[in-house]
Amino acid sequence: MGKYFGTDGVRAVAGQFPLTDGFIQKLGYCALKELVASADEKRLKKQVVVARDTRLSGPAILESLARGIRAAGADVLDMGVAPTPAVAAAVKRSHSLCGVVISASHNPPEFNGIKFFSAHGTKLPEETEACIERAIDVLQELPAPSGAYRAAPELVQEYEMFLASTVDASLLKGTKVVLDCANGAAYQVAPKVFRSLGMQVIAMADAADGANINDGVGALHTEQMQRLTRQENAYVGFSFDGDADRVIASDETGRQLDGEYIIAASALALKKRGELPEDKAVMTVMANLGCINYLKDAGVNVELTPVGDKYVAQTLEKLGLAIGGETSGHIIFPSFSNTGDGILSALQFLQFAKASGLPVSAFAATWDKYPCELRAVRVEQKPDLDSLSGFWEDIEKLEAKLGGKGRIFVRYSGTEPKLRILVEGADAALVHQTAEAAEAVYRAKTEANK
Repeated sequence: MGKYFGTDGVRAVAGQFPLTDGFIQKLGYCALKELVASADEKRLKKQVVVARDTRLSGPAILESLARGIRAAGADVLDMGVAPTPAVAAAVKRSHSLCGVVISASHNPPEFNGIKFFSAHGTKLPEETEACIERAIDVLQELPAPSGAYRAAPELVQEYEMFLASTVDASLLKGTKVVLDCANGAAYQVAPKVFRSLGMQVIAMADAADGANINDGVGALHTEQMQRLTRQENAYVGFSFDGDADRVIASDETGRQLDGEYIIAASALALKKRGELPEDKAVMTVMANLGCINYLKDAGVNVELTPVGDKYVAQTLEKLGLAIGGETSGHIIFPSFSNTGDGILSALQFLQFAKASGLPVSAFAATWDKYPCELRAVRVEQKPDLDSLSGFWEDIEKLEAKLGGKGRIFVRYSGTEPKLRILVEGADAALVHQTAEAAEAVYRAKTEANK
């Protein structure tokens, strides 16, 4: 992580540093100066595609960001409220310098964030983010804006048409689905696309008011969606997060299917169609061992990356693979998009499931997760774990007690003041004991380090 950029852009409570007017203007200006300097001017237009989710703070942040971008001499094309992956797609189609999304994804309404996409529709490399940070720290004053601004709702319509084009409408016609739009960026786009394909859509959390995004709904709170899917006897239910770049599903019985289930089912469907290069899929180090072993037994090896969908995207591109993603529901199909797209992933999974002739519950029952416990320990500071004397040695001793049938993974959150501790193993009671012990080790080491 950088000085201002976390694992997914710049994020904070809106109005608090760094999401303040002056800093946001500097961020827009310095980002564009850096991207212009490294751009292929013959191919790219000096313009930036921007969009936001439904948070109340979005318009003010957009105004400050646009002022900085225009001060760098670039034009701003404003998509309005639109999913994050819509921006990634629009940047490539419009040959723009970059794209910017104003969103805090799955976080509560009071948070917001700013994330950039390159001209290729991918997250910016850490090296580029570091250059932008250094430029911000030395910038004294912005010039007057010289770029233009215009609303560009047609880019959202193009994205909707693109989504519909990725599936066989005749296969999906008449399918009953529940869509939880999280009162976020998907609240208009998702129901419109699914209905355009002839499906029976039951939409919920589709009345965004700026203050209810992710409020007890969405990909982190799928209980209502699961109940509604079962009650309505729908074929499947989907919950998107605030910016619609991730998705969690429910089968017809109301059982949740997280990103790992969707990735596993999709990877095997692609393998059956001969469209899974090297018989490999990409997941992060947080992937459940039950899923990894299931895929391995089915002839699909899993390439593991650090946590973060940008690392998944980088590995997919480097190895030329066809699917990857995270437990959280960030799923990437590189043949369609270079970034996680919740609506696209839902459509692809739905098409695979319908083509199989099986109910979605069949995919939920194919493998079982190893017992695991994920703890989010709130922290005031984030001392380097390597600097805590004996920390990793004690963690290794705890992991050894899992008898070779489990693991411990510890990292700081890139977007929140939290330490995440993941423990997996074959024995649920031992997993719980180990998670408690790992947290105790961290607390003792940080206390001793003061």
